[in-house]
Amino acid sequence: MATIRIPPVLRPSVGGEREVEADGATVGDVLANLVEAHPATRDQLFGEDGDLNRYVNVYLNDEDVRVLDGLTTAVTAADSLVILPAMAGGSRPSLRI
Repeated sequence: MATIRIPPVLRPSVGGEREVEADGATVGDVLANLVEAHPATRDQLFGEDGDLNRYVNVYLNDEDVRVLDGLTTAVTAADSLVILPAMAGGSRPSLRI
């Protein structure tokens, strides 16, 4: 089983766990098994088209899967996946007069 490191924002969807394990031959298979075990993660990870949401980055052993073979990237039991949602926002600088 591959290990999936879960970011704080997704932890409530997986029972508060920092890491979970899931089977699969590809990144897509592993994430599909994660979603099957924890259905609340589906909308956070995937769009309606079944692709990863554009603001979700997935790394396989520290390599962005989008520069590999995406969801079809092969996975072994010794591999580690990291889900990293993109962060945005901030605040505007205050204007002092």
